[in-house]
Amino acid sequence: MALFDRLTKLREGLARTAQQIRDRLSGAPEPAAEPAPASGAPVRARVDTLEAVEEALISADVGLAATTRIMKAAASRSDRGGSIRERVSDEIIGIFRDVAPPPPTAAKPRVVLVVGVNGTGKTTTVGKLANLYREAGESVLVCAADTFRAAAVEQLAVWAGRAGVDLVRATAGADPAAVTFDAATAARARGRDVVIVDTAGRLHTRMNLMAELTKIKRVVGKAVEGAPHEVLLVLDATVGQNGLVQAREFLAASGATGIVLTKLDGTAKGGVAVAIAHDLRLPIRYVGVGEGMDDLLPFDAAQYVDALFADKW
Repeated sequence: MALFDRLTKLREGLARTAQQIRDRLSGAPEPAAEPAPASGAPVRARVDTLEAVEEALISADVGLAATTRIMKAAASRSDRGGSIRERVSDEIIGIFRDVAPPPPTAAKPRVVLVVGVNGTGKTTTVGKLANLYREAGESVLVCAADTFRAAAVEQLAVWAGRAGVDLVRATAGADPAAVTFDAATAARARGRDVVIVDTAGRLHTRMNLMAELTKIKRVVGKAVEGAPHEVLLVLDATVGQNGLVQAREFLAASGATGIVLTKLDGTAKGGVAVAIAHDLRLPIRYVGVGEGMDDLLPFDAAQYVDALFADKW
């Protein structure tokens, strides 16, 4: 997908969040010129604008801790020139750059484990991710490791067919770790570049299911050295800050290395991506902005900020 098309999709996906920010800033006064140093007069208009920006960020679910950091940086750099928007944007981009994804591995096949709570869009994300990798020139095999929910396997089969990639599945009730091992072994034998494993959705409070993730990781490492090479945690953007609670529990069991943030187009809480990077110290790897096959986008911090602050202020 061309750069312009990706940015357009991202702007459309973040439209509700951008509107939320616009609405919060619509009544903010224009920044006044700095007073002469000798006057000592308070710069009330500038302070009011900063406060409006702070409220706008919190309303977009950027989170208190991340917003505090952003606003402190924007205020402290006021003497260096640049608009408030530029200073805020630079600091947000800095937050994302602080948690850059790990360097790519040379392992073949590369094993990507996809985990998350039911209803986050995990299975459709696997299908879209397979399509994204295939379009990038990689050969892909998808593993249906959710063996307890037949509908999930059938849904994944449809997405794998649409993406034009192989699918490894097992009989209902089979051991998910064994299925994952078989898929990784098959991918190695067939010379595939990447294996994407769709695990069963689970609540972070179900310790037995969380322990299952640990087993899958351990077993697949016996099939391919160093596997899994990436563990992607799928979070639903519409739940906002509540997703951070889920994520913290999944981190302990899955060792997630990155986040896929889905359903950005269905919420005004798209600022939660900043909170995730800041609070969890995890990179956002992909964002979902729609239901179509091409609506999963590799995350780009500069493009995200551009879409978040669609208007000048």
